[in-house]
Amino acid sequence: MNQFDEREEWYAFNQETIEALLEDGSQADAVYTIEHHLASNDFDKLEKAAVDAFKAGFEVSDAEELVLDDGGTIFCFDAIVERELEQDALDKDTDALLKIADKCDVHYDGWGTYFMPRDEEAEEDDEDYDD
Repeated sequence: MNQFDEREEWYAFNQETIEALLEDGSQADAVYTIEHHLASNDFDKLEKAAVDAFKAGFEVSDAEELVLDDGGTIFCFDAIVERELEQDALDKDTDALLKIADKCDVHYDGWGTYFMPRDEEAEEDDEDYDD
């Protein structure tokens, strides 16, 4: 089975992550920096995936080399895009990156972003520091 066949599970992940961010008080209408993670133990394959991700419209971070707990080495990069937390757009990005991951034989490992507090929460935080 290829990774693209698991897209429904990633769609559920997308929905759960969006809901969790909003329930925790993150801004609903903000533009977020979404960082999709791709990894491989083969640098050449990862490099080809990075080129394809760039061609697909993503900003691509520099590859990093990580040493795993078992002593193995893995290479990874982020495919970055600016998006609102819209399910359809995130699902389309996920589809594109799953296809790239399958084509290049690398691992797609989901996405992350940063919490963006609502304005009233940011103002409350600022007031706390005025004491």
